[in-house]
Amino acid sequence: MTDVPRSRAAVSGRSQIRRFGPWIFFAALLVVAPLVFNTTFGVSLLNQMGIVIVFALSYNMLLGQGGMLSFGHAVYMGLGGFMTAHALNFIGDGLIDVPLPVVPLFGGLFGLIFGILFGSFSTRRAGTIFAMISLGIGELVAGLSLIFVFFFGGEEGISANRTDPMRFFGLNFGQDIQVYYLIAFWVFVATAAMYFFSRTPAGRMANAVRDNPERAEFVGYSQRIVRFISFSGAGFFAGIAGGLFAVNYEIVTEENLNLITSGVALLMAYIGGIGFFIGPIIGAITFTLLQSVLGAYTEIWQLYVGILFLATVVFMPWGLTGILMIHMPAVQRGSLGRLAGPYALAAAPAIAALLGIAGLLEMIHHLNTAPADEPEMGLFFMTVNTASVLPWLILVVLAVGGVLALRKLAPAIHDAWSDASGYRRGGPK
Repeated sequence: MTDVPRSRAAVSGRSQIRRFGPWIFFAALLVVAPLVFNTTFGVSLLNQMGIVIVFALSYNMLLGQGGMLSFGHAVYMGLGGFMTAHALNFIGDGLIDVPLPVVPLFGGLFGLIFGILFGSFSTRRAGTIFAMISLGIGELVAGLSLIFVFFFGGEEGISANRTDPMRFFGLNFGQDIQVYYLIAFWVFVATAAMYFFSRTPAGRMANAVRDNPERAEFVGYSQRIVRFISFSGAGFFAGIAGGLFAVNYEIVTEENLNLITSGVALLMAYIGGIGFFIGPIIGAITFTLLQSVLGAYTEIWQLYVGILFLATVVFMPWGLTGILMIHMPAVQRGSLGRLAGPYALAAAPAIAALLGIAGLLEMIHHLNTAPADEPEMGLFFMTVNTASVLPWLILVVLAVGGVLALRKLAPAIHDAWSDASGYRRGGPK
């Protein structure tokens, strides 16, 4: 008889680990990250990642969970950032007195207010009409930011000083590492809040409205109200991201709320995978690395981001997270090792294709931008002459040969994955 309570306790313990284990790991990862990347550039990169993670997750509340394709989501991040910058200046002038960790809430509340305002009419429609309304709102606010100089500061934006607020446990947040832990705190809180919202009845109904709005109406839920709740929540968390941006960079400009920034949110969500909660997190990290690390080596890093986005939409619509998740059956079966050989075999042509395509793009860019009397350029840690036929020939062979080899290996790789995952043609084994 005593074995039954013990068995129940063991099952309950495993359930608690599965429930809270990922969050404990996430919190520990946020704590130790700056200890691993213990450089000025590393901490700055982590700060940027934290901000865009909150921004991408807030966008996923619209697109991934609610099925609302928005082209103006940066409006709420930008307005939250401007409000936070003004709040920092109010603190500096002695009008209010709050510690810096509370200040991003000003941005969140401002984003919530305008989320309620704009959502009150934009969420009445869905699909293409909603997307066009969001685009119009984004362009409208971006245009007004150059007119209402008293709030937006014109082209120069609004500057602030994050060391003005009262000290928080002796910290004035003058160092980037101190700002990192402030951002990490809000990343954890915002991520947890958005995750648990997705598990509430409102979050579940947002999924239902996304998949079948007519059926949601049939069971008694207003699709407009459900979209409105998600839209307002997304505005709040986007405002939090804007507040963190203002605290980190101490300046907010029109670029924070224009169409380009809204497009970045869409890129991050799709690259990471809009069908999964952690997808925007992976997309935000990937985009930040491409922007900061790859941007330090090439001027056409945005072209590579565009190619990655197109490849994601065409070949892997579930994003990078989807690629990881399709391997979970193999992990659960303990047969992931079977894929090592086929994947290693495909690695060589994949690398060859990437090097060939990237090399061709870099040489074309050099021809279009460099003076005619400077045909030499640095490429893959070597110097090549763009006026010579040999480098072009080698890169074409690498690109074409790599792609053709991958196409030939694709059926074998698919069969290996199906075998490791326990699937055959027509269903599971």
